[in-house]
Amino acid sequence: MTQNVLILPGDGIGPEIVTEAVKVLETAKQKFNLNIELDNALVGGAAYDEFGTPLPEVTMQKAEKADAILLGAVGGPKWDELDDRELRPEKGLLGLRSGLELFGNLRPAILYPQLADASSLKPEVVSGLDILIVRELTGGIYFGQPRGIRELENGERQGYNTYVYSESEIRRIAKVAFESAQKRGKKLCSVDKANVLEVTVLWREIMNEVAKDYPDVELSHMYVDNAAMQLVRAPKQFDVMVTGNMFGDILSDAAAMLTGSIGMLPSASLDKNNKGMYEPCHGSAPDIAGQGIANPLATILSAAMMLRYSLNESAAADAIEQAVSNVLDQGLRTADIYSDGMKKVSTAEMGEAVVAALANA
Repeated sequence: MTQNVLILPGDGIGPEIVTEAVKVLETAKQKFNLNIELDNALVGGAAYDEFGTPLPEVTMQKAEKADAILLGAVGGPKWDELDDRELRPEKGLLGLRSGLELFGNLRPAILYPQLADASSLKPEVVSGLDILIVRELTGGIYFGQPRGIRELENGERQGYNTYVYSESEIRRIAKVAFESAQKRGKKLCSVDKANVLEVTVLWREIMNEVAKDYPDVELSHMYVDNAAMQLVRAPKQFDVMVTGNMFGDILSDAAAMLTGSIGMLPSASLDKNNKGMYEPCHGSAPDIAGQGIANPLATILSAAMMLRYSLNESAAADAIEQAVSNVLDQGLRTADIYSDGMKKVSTAEMGEAVVAALANA
């Protein structure tokens, strides 16, 4: 049966990095006889420029029919001044996540041994780092209602957002986190702020309840401010971390930098049936768009995650990940991970190198 993959290049460096990931996918398709078909659509600022909306109906229809989605990145200063906040590029991304019920965000933070010197922390602190952050993606303060900016009786303006999680939302992300921990080191740290936020008091209670169904997993709890500190102080104490939308957004980016560059890290956003949208953890980087210097490896590794989690093609996924490692062994580096003695390459050159390593494996 043919599996359909929707390609959403997006904005900024999105089209550049997605182009290289598609080349790798096409090579994997030939090498492993994968029965996949690729389609394309617009989202974010590019979609707004073409259709007047960041999430056109045609894109949503294709996304609903697809078995998996590969996304580049959305947003940029070009659209920051839009008067209607609902028309900003990021609303397209949020609309896909909520419309497809992609509630489970998996963000691995893995330090390739070849890049130990690229981390801002000492090699002995980060060497061997392998963390998985499980972030709830469709609830919390980013989606809570009511929200807005209002004028008070005294004429002062006030911004307000609502932080809310239901029991069912917490239970389903807990299940993803515990099952992920079972496949790894059987250690799960739940991150909250239960000392001041009632929402996360409930979060902690539900995590403790769900833990009873996973007696082989060691559950711990940590306040988010301490978790941020511990990620910098002693990151290897963590195996799997689970947290809400806002805390996960912040912590996963912090964890990304432990690995030397956010340009190395993929992510998966899954629904209850493992249909997912896959994207690099970094943003659209409009300051370097069009210069051919962006790192495509996070997007290529996102494609590998897509093959593994949504398309059940683990052999192809393993081969792509090994190809990336082989290219790093060759000393090839884009600007974000470059160090003395290495060979600096462009976005396209890095993509072509991975294609060659995959084809010759």
